[in-house]
Amino acid sequence: MRSFLYFLLFMVIAVMVVVLAAILGDEGAWYFAWLIGTTMIVLISAAGGAMLDATEEPLAEKRSGEPEGPV
Repeated sequence: MRSFLYFLLFMVIAVMVVVLAAILGDEGAWYFAWLIGTTMIVLISAAGGAMLDATEEPLAEKRSGEPEGPV
């Protein structure tokens, strides 16, 4: 039953996209590119932030365990 509901949901979305494409005409491609581009920028930025956090945590732990000055 769950997969059938997913099918119906995606079918409704597909119909809405086709109707929207028919209304927008030639400008539809520009809106699609803008939407995909904006989504990709946000996702890549979030992934970069997560990678930065992941690389800085071990360095901070390593620094806190070592003496700060010459011995």
